Amino acid sequence: MNRVVHPIEQESFRRLRARLDTSHFPPLTRAVVERVIHSAADLEYASDLVTDEGALEKAHAALHAGAPVVVDVEMVAAGITRRETVCRLRDAVAGPGLTRSAHAVRLAYEQVGPGALWVIGCAPTALEELLALDASPALVIGLPVGFVGAAESKAALRESGLPAVSNVSEKGGSAVAAAALNALLYTPLSHSDSHSEEKP
Repeated sequence: MNRVVHPIEQESFRRLRARLDTSHFPPLTRAVVERVIHSAADLEYASDLVTDEGALEKAHAALHAGAPVVVDVEMVAAGITRRETVCRLRDAVAGPGLTRSAHAVRLAYEQVGPGALWVIGCAPTALEELLALDASPALVIGLPVGFVGAAESKAALRESGLPAVSNVSEKGGSAVAAAALNALLYTPLSHSDSHSEEKP
């Protein structure tokens, strides 16, 4: 079943593409870059995001085959419109040297095991905890925001060699993290011959 795209969203993407040429990106990278920019109205993400098309292709296949999606906070879950997500923050407690967000990651991993897609848009400590686990993720969308630990946790994600979407700067957040996952959800499995996701 195709997603019905609102005319305002269609016009927003038209204006985005009029201001920024994204045609040189491979298909899934383009989908992620455009949807993240659309969610934040921030063209700088075109050069700030770090992606790998091969990793996105494998994650896209896993996602459409039903792999679990884990989020760090309910705000990320609220932005993911076409898939149930796992968020264990309400069950988590802080402890010595352990934030609630980090504990929530541990609880989520105990629940879903390896092969999940992890979407982290709020807490750098959630991303740090995920990197400390042997989670074997299908993809880590690591886009936490903040002046303390965000850029460093994303750099650690890139250094880990895990399949990932990240960005270099301190910016990020729940909306852009959800948008990156939605880009993969909205792109049909038959995307390989096209340079565009579901219109827009």
